[in-house]
Amino acid sequence: MSIGSTIAIDAMGGDFGPEVTIPASLQCLKDNVNLRLIFVGNETVIREHLEAQGHKDSKRIRIQHASQKVEMDDSPAKVLRTKKDSSMRVAINLVRSGEADACVSAGNTGALMATARFVLKMIPGIDRPAIISTLPSVFGHTHVLDLGANVDSSAEHLFQFGVMGSELVKAIDGIDHPTLGLLNIGEEDMKGNEQVKMAAQLFENSDLNYIGFVEGTALNAGSTKVDLIVTDGFVGNVALKAIEGAAKMIGYALKEAFNKNLLTKLTALVVMPVLSNFKQRIDPRLYNGATFLGLRGTVIKSHGGADVVAFANAVKIAEVEIAQDIPKKISERVQQVLAERKH
Repeated sequence: MSIGSTIAIDAMGGDFGPEVTIPASLQCLKDNVNLRLIFVGNETVIREHLEAQGHKDSKRIRIQHASQKVEMDDSPAKVLRTKKDSSMRVAINLVRSGEADACVSAGNTGALMATARFVLKMIPGIDRPAIISTLPSVFGHTHVLDLGANVDSSAEHLFQFGVMGSELVKAIDGIDHPTLGLLNIGEEDMKGNEQVKMAAQLFENSDLNYIGFVEGTALNAGSTKVDLIVTDGFVGNVALKAIEGAAKMIGYALKEAFNKNLLTKLTALVVMPVLSNFKQRIDPRLYNGATFLGLRGTVIKSHGGADVVAFANAVKIAEVEIAQDIPKKISERVQQVLAERKH
């Protein structure tokens, strides 16, 4: 991890605010001696929660007061116009000023995206930001974007997502030429809408490791490993929520089955190690934390309903991306692609 990394935490964001954000961030502080934190929000409330956790004064903790909070149902336009001193806005401002290397927030996704884009601006050559995260798969995990930033995306936008996503996977997973698939309703060339077909041509004419169309099963259990899957935000978000729902349903069904009677409860005790391993494999909390790619700064979005384990995972993702300097690598790669296109 890079020495002296500083993360601005939107302490008031999400469904639970400082009840989750502060203990989760403190756990990351304990795990990484090179990490510094800036808790942004109501100073009185933050100090109360820090004291409750046994933390009062620390050279690695700073509190930045913010008088406002972004509600989960606030419109992005309202937030930009009337909440310039919100914990979300101030945390992102700290990234712009260089006081923080990244911002982590569990707040309103639309407001966070709009604010981050307004404050940090886009990397030259990138039209729109995209949300990328990892999903568990039979091969370990798969990176997927866009997961909700753009409801409608052109072929060019999908291509830009692929360029950015490939660079992130290369840096995070240490893969020189990550495989890239384009999500479609079938693997055959004739399937899909015009937008997807045109995007496929752009990928085929690039030096990206494009393997063609992939179906929805590739998100978790395709026949071959795909490092990165590209889709538009509408489809990506629906797929993400469907997978999260399926994981919860499986957990509920297992719990119900093992609690039926004394025999099933005894059976549960015998297979508990297997069940624990299974839960660890598909636990959505361990994949919490999505990156806003395309911005001139690192912003990580945590699920609004994240608990301590989940939010801590989002902070750890920020730590990794700071160490890898993802925005800089994406910017350099985009400029390379643009130069190649001119020739």
